[in-house]
Amino acid sequence: MTTQLARALALIGYFGLMLWVVLWHGVISPSPHLSLTFMLIIWLPWLLIPIKGMLQGNPYTHAWSVYLLLPYFLHSGVLLWADEGERWLAIVELLLAGTMFIGNMYYAKLRGRELGLSIRRKKAEKSES
Repeated sequence: MTTQLARALALIGYFGLMLWVVLWHGVISPSPHLSLTFMLIIWLPWLLIPIKGMLQGNPYTHAWSVYLLLPYFLHSGVLLWADEGERWLAIVELLLAGTMFIGNMYYAKLRGRELGLSIRRKKAEKSES
């Protein structure tokens, strides 16, 4: 995998997940019990946290932003198991979160190597001193 492909996957998953959250909760299947505003306040801010670093291509941002995907993985997993009516919506969410996860991990690894940002290198420098 190339750095450019990993970045493309990360951004496709990232912006796709943002768009999917809005479409799902606002258009496709709005909650009958909760307002759209409340649903967007719950699901969207997590994805807005890393936007600056994602757009700048910062490998550190790509690396730590995968932790923000946990609620989306859990949400889609629970719906896959429990709700047949929204199963296809959960599959799309899972695919987008998975795409972002894989893209971010490979981009952080490959771009970090290109920039010489290696954990092994830092460990070796500490052991030499």
